[in-house]
Amino acid sequence: MEDIFKNLPQHTCSWSKGRAIMYKYQGFWNDREFHKGAILAQLHFKAQPSDVLLCSCPKTGTTWLKALAFSIVTRKKFDVSTSPLLTTLPHNCIPFLEKHFNQILKKRENPLVGTHLPYGSLPKSVFDLKCKIVYIYRNIKDVMVSHYHYLRELANLSMEEAPFEEAFNEFCEGFSYYGPYWDHILGYWKAYLENPKNILFIKYEDLKRDSINNVKRLAEFIGYPFSTEEIKEGMVEKIINLCSFENLSNLEVNKNGMHHLIDASPIKNRYYFRKAKDGDWKNYFTHEMIENIDMLINQKLNGTGLVLTGPISRM
Repeated sequence: MEDIFKNLPQHTCSWSKGRAIMYKYQGFWNDREFHKGAILAQLHFKAQPSDVLLCSCPKTGTTWLKALAFSIVTRKKFDVSTSPLLTTLPHNCIPFLEKHFNQILKKRENPLVGTHLPYGSLPKSVFDLKCKIVYIYRNIKDVMVSHYHYLRELANLSMEEAPFEEAFNEFCEGFSYYGPYWDHILGYWKAYLENPKNILFIKYEDLKRDSINNVKRLAEFIGYPFSTEEIKEGMVEKIINLCSFENLSNLEVNKNGMHHLIDASPIKNRYYFRKAKDGDWKNYFTHEMIENIDMLINQKLNGTGLVLTGPISRM
């Protein structure tokens, strides 16, 4: 394992004061330990036909997707007053492929598996068994702001110490965890176009705009559709309310709790609940930044049918 990293391209984020170091392996940038976890998962993880992978690039709505999917799958076992989400970070309710592959190998209570891996780096058994994949994505401008604040908090740096402009420039150069972002999303998008029955694309902004229909669509796709009776009883709305940013962010576990990610120091759960607002990027982007990112994304995604800077995709 150590030999792999000796010759890999390495990048230290300038704005992080040397606290964020990434390596490029299999075409994407990542932390050393996450690369190790991914390699081990590729070597040893054996998917089951019933597995559903919740896939995303970091800071695109992952926490919300996990909470919703977990609530949908476990609603017969827990009601909204007894859900583990009330006392557990959503990321700890669903095993993370790059960290918990040993746990996933054992008997699990539900088919959900979370990962940030690019499509081409998923374990081979996922493709062989044609496991279902749910992919959530988001306006790249809000992703950049959320990515910046999350890493800045982890590095314990103020905004003055870590200027957003520097983080913006590096993101545009492709230096982001599991990125470049456009490569990540295009990998899943191309797979979706080839096999739309096995991959569900959800846009974060669409999920917010029409939560009820999109949560129904999610439940149907992962094999846990709502019955007519459940819909009449307001089960969909109850799950949406349970998993809302307002509710989850105000729970004690998410305000003051901590968890471990790989071998790193404990991370405060509140880092996953910053604002969850569309358009927060307007508070950070200069006119020049807007022009630069729009031009870049147009170059990267031209002709693909994807829209990352507008409110709604063509799907």
